[in-house]
Amino acid sequence: MQQDAIFRQWIYFFFHLSHIWSIGAAQIVYSVMEESSPGTTVGNLAKDLHLNMQELETRGFHISGPNTRYFEVNVQSGILLVKDRIDREEICSRNAKCSLELEAIVKSPLNLYRFEVKMLDINDNAPAFRTPGIILNVSESAFSGERFALPKAFDADVGSYAVMGYKLSPNEHFTLDVQNGGESTISAEMVLRKSLDREKQSVIRLTLTAVDGGKPPKSGTLRITVNVQDVNDNIPIFDKALYKAVVPENTPYGATVISLHARDLDEGVNGEILYSFINQDNDNSVDIFSINPTTGEITVNGELDHEKSNAVEIRVQAKDKGSSPRASHCKVLVEIIDVNDNPPEITVTSLVDVVREDAPLDTMVGLITVRDNDADKNGAVQVRIVNPVPFKIKNTYKNHYSLVVDGTLDREGASHYNVTITAIDEGDPPLSGTSVVTVHVSDVNDNAPRFKDPVINVFLKENSPVGAVIYAITADDPDVDENSKLTFSVINNNRKYSLIGSVVNINSETGDIVSLQSFNHEELKTFQFKVQATDSGVPPLSSNVTVNVLILDENDNSPAILPPYSEHGSVNSESIPYSAEAGYFVAKIRAVDADSGYNALLSYHLSEPNGNKLFRIGTSTGEIRTKRRMSDNDLKSHPLVVLVSDNGEPSLSATVSIDVVVVESTADIQTPFRHVPIKEESFSHLNLYLLIAIVSVSVIFLLSLITLIAVKCHRTDSFSSYSAPMITTHPDGSWSYSKSTQQYDVCFSSDTLKSDVVVFPAPFPPVDGDLISINGGDTFSRTQTLPNSEKVRCNPPHTE
Repeated sequence: MQQDAIFRQWIYFFFHLSHIWSIGAAQIVYSVMEESSPGTTVGNLAKDLHLNMQELETRGFHISGPNTRYFEVNVQSGILLVKDRIDREEICSRNAKCSLELEAIVKSPLNLYRFEVKMLDINDNAPAFRTPGIILNVSESAFSGERFALPKAFDADVGSYAVMGYKLSPNEHFTLDVQNGGESTISAEMVLRKSLDREKQSVIRLTLTAVDGGKPPKSGTLRITVNVQDVNDNIPIFDKALYKAVVPENTPYGATVISLHARDLDEGVNGEILYSFINQDNDNSVDIFSINPTTGEITVNGELDHEKSNAVEIRVQAKDKGSSPRASHCKVLVEIIDVNDNPPEITVTSLVDVVREDAPLDTMVGLITVRDNDADKNGAVQVRIVNPVPFKIKNTYKNHYSLVVDGTLDREGASHYNVTITAIDEGDPPLSGTSVVTVHVSDVNDNAPRFKDPVINVFLKENSPVGAVIYAITADDPDVDENSKLTFSVINNNRKYSLIGSVVNINSETGDIVSLQSFNHEELKTFQFKVQATDSGVPPLSSNVTVNVLILDENDNSPAILPPYSEHGSVNSESIPYSAEAGYFVAKIRAVDADSGYNALLSYHLSEPNGNKLFRIGTSTGEIRTKRRMSDNDLKSHPLVVLVSDNGEPSLSATVSIDVVVVESTADIQTPFRHVPIKEESFSHLNLYLLIAIVSVSVIFLLSLITLIAVKCHRTDSFSSYSAPMITTHPDGSWSYSKSTQQYDVCFSSDTLKSDVVVFPAPFPPVDGDLISINGGDTFSRTQTLPNSEKVRCNPPHTE
């Protein structure tokens, strides 16, 4: 005891010399040991506040606040003294930080000084267990390594004076495993090291010693009686070793927090489990919860207060009902979350009577204290002035604020101001408090430009003139003056058309987009760029809009005649026999148009008047055929001019001349060889597609014909009511497919210039009937056909 007194005096002397203050922050911090005698000097408050000793009494120097019961100030000397016994454990419980806030007030002029007195802990409490001893029933069949939870010792002191470790009396069967999970979470478990033998030793008596960190350390003991029993060979096992739960602080009594579950593989009473709490210490924090011994459900059994304890650690034991019960344990961490149920409270500590209208900026008008009893973010408060007044709120220290002048005061304009102060916490939902302070007077680019649409589509006709305005960009800016004055610029983000600056330009003031070149739909169908609108604020704000320019096709390309009739200015010649019937195939004109859509839709017409009497042409196919048989009055040579027109506005056209010569017999027909211009570069895609189409149609037709013949041959018996079909080869090279009810003539030609298939049903239609022509690569077409008095003949192909 004498050593403790000497040590305590040294500590007093040291901390009385080492109190710390911060004058610049208007905050002084003193330190004093708990249990200090009344009259003990804490510090020279007046000296530390730089106050005149002679004016202390006249200026009404005193201290205020809720903690003045522990301290007093000597008005003559300005020294802060201990007034009453201070018990740190009573004031701050087991919190690591313990300080008392005080305020020193002087008048004339009015001023307030805040300071703190830290309560320093001394090792005046020894560790203690809830009970002097415990009894453990351990089966002799317990395996090495099996753990047994031990109660935690409680020490009212904190920091280094709290429980720092445990010791177990020497023995040959058990060792001690001390687990340090952080501050105030040191626990101990007894681990079986050597198997037990009940026949040799049925009772083992041990002593658990808890030691704190004092110098010298203090300790407390717990008697452990181990009863060695047999045979309940399965222990209950929890689903988890650690359970976690979260519960709000205002949860009502009886509400379920979490349900625990353990399993025991034994049968009967050995498998029935009872749940219970393992009391940890003497702080009774576990008592606010209860557990159902049968179901393991933990419920609320007291008032939960986040401000007192934000988390509780519970050790739960599951024990079976065997004659030698076995048990296991788990840990449950219950977090008590704060509920925002306390609005901020605004208190005006001091307020001057009158403020001069020429008062400079930052002149103090009043002192304000804001308190919120919630914790964490629910207790974090934001204070602001609601109405526009020439004052502002300034944070001086923690929850203390000052109301200061923040603008020019004009008594003629306003003789007083009603300042509405609002404090809002950060809870969800947030709570707020409002206070109105009346002050009597004696004599500030946040909006970027906005486009109406994020994407603008501009439709532009090809061949449009250079310099034309293709679109006018507009944007709005809610700001005013310079902050709303906009300038426009082009941003290029198109890799394909990287030199966008050479294609379009934009008027920076009006937003008019001007084309810098004429566009060709056949070369460029669309391109994209971005326009940026920037205001004139500091710093400037901007936004972008994407502009898609779509080039519309114009009918600026005339039809082009494909080989073999594509030689410009040449007259092509074709021969037909005098005996040619109506519908005789003469030639086929093919053409293409580089335009698209209706501008590329072609139609074929005979422009020579004389040719229209004897010949006709398919308007969509370009096939020239005879309209009737030749007569003696007809000329031997018939010049034809074929006009190929597109469907554009205005329509463009091309012509090709063909001289049709009538010969006496088919033997006199000679197919002339024509020079077809061939591009030296490569085989064009168009020719490749045409070749594939011709081959595909030919193969499909042959397969269909073979399939048709095979099906008809095998279905003779099924269709006995019909006569057998017959395919006849005629001397003129044609085939006839006939049944008793109908007959078809199929004509083929090996001439690549006349690669058509014509199917005529027999009997033929009347003179003005329809002819169904199936052309390679073309659609079905109906044209004026033949008289039905004679059989259609198909001429053999000419060899080139």
